[in-house]
Amino acid sequence: MNYFVIVLSAILVNNIVLMKFLGICPFLGVSKRLSTAMGMAGAVAFVMTLATIVTYLIQIYILNKFGLAYLQTIAFILVIAALVQLVEIILKKVSPPLYQALGIFLPLITTNCAILGVAILTIQNEFNLLEGVVFAISNAIGFGLALTLFAGIREHLDLQDIPKGLKGTPIALITAGILAMAFMGFSGLV
Repeated sequence: MNYFVIVLSAILVNNIVLMKFLGICPFLGVSKRLSTAMGMAGAVAFVMTLATIVTYLIQIYILNKFGLAYLQTIAFILVIAALVQLVEIILKKVSPPLYQALGIFLPLITTNCAILGVAILTIQNEFNLLEGVVFAISNAIGFGLALTLFAGIREHLDLQDIPKGLKGTPIALITAGILAMAFMGFSGLV
């Protein structure tokens, strides 16, 4: 039951982008086309899950063990940046087509605060490793859901007759606000 609550909460009720406002930069910047949004969602899912596992282990077995918990944010940022670089190098060697597909998104993920936010929230919520992994995957799905919904709406808005003063960023921000309000409707579920 606990895992079901974690999944439902992370995807719908406490969506990382629309309710916690983490990951707004890629949400607004990569959401002009559905294909790029889906690529970014996949890359974020992979890195978010991997980063949560690694940062959890570092927190439990290094930072907590040696009384260095106050270095959590700095350590997590360094780990995430190194992890993204490592993933980029490995993908370039092992799977060039996948590297080409995700290559543009991997550097963006290094600065995605949703990755760091999920890693820190995993520790703050006192999840064990399995709960942390479920939490990370669920947040990645929630991020992908919000991103692809928003990208689909933005593609549709490009075909509509919108007043000149609202074209581009203004209508995107209005749409993001309405989408966030729609997700607020799930707030009573958990």
